[in-house]
Amino acid sequence: MASGQFYLSCLVMGSLGSMCILFTVYWMQYWRGGFAWDGSIHMFNWHPVLMVSGMVVLYGAASLVYRLPQSWVGPKLPWKLLHAALHLMAFILTVVGLVAVFQFHSHSNITHLYSLHSWLGITTVILFTCQWSLGFAIFLLPWASLWLRSLLKPIHVFFGASILCLSVASVISGINEKLFFSLKNATKPYASLPSEAVFANCTGLLVVAFGLLVLYVLLASSWKRPEPGILTDRQPLLHDGE
Repeated sequence: MASGQFYLSCLVMGSLGSMCILFTVYWMQYWRGGFAWDGSIHMFNWHPVLMVSGMVVLYGAASLVYRLPQSWVGPKLPWKLLHAALHLMAFILTVVGLVAVFQFHSHSNITHLYSLHSWLGITTVILFTCQWSLGFAIFLLPWASLWLRSLLKPIHVFFGASILCLSVASVISGINEKLFFSLKNATKPYASLPSEAVFANCTGLLVVAFGLLVLYVLLASSWKRPEPGILTDRQPLLHDGE
């Protein structure tokens, strides 16, 4: 029953994550003129798409690798590699997203890193960089002792969940900031809730729903990887002959 609920949650998360990306792409394409890589406002449009895809959706998926029941038995190395690879892909998308917004600001003579959104976002990326580097050095490379890994594991888990929360907060503040900047004219102000504002607000709610569901699965004790030697009714049965 618990495994069924887990996979149902994964199905819902996959649907929400896909909708987050598709809604962001549609917003940038339909209302903001599409995409380019030339320093223009259309280059900026890559920024929200890549940040939602990398720092929220792909990051959330990478965080849940060890919640898969298949990861509870057998060697952990393949799951460690998958966990690290998904986070690396999220990091690459994030870097490209940052390049898009910084080049747009430089091309348009806009000051860098002046808003609360930008401070929150760059702090999240810095923490993510430290988190990935520490995880790679301590948990993937073989040199670290079990004592050191046991000491740092709770810290690694805490910052993993914290970075996801910061990512969601950064996206929400970014959506709000973009709407305030874009909907300033007298005919369609943000306060009148034009169709773009409603759509973007709904996109933000999807991001929040996705983040909350990921956090719930991460924190639910019934879906955590059992400690070595502890068999539960959620743990996959051992193969015949083991």
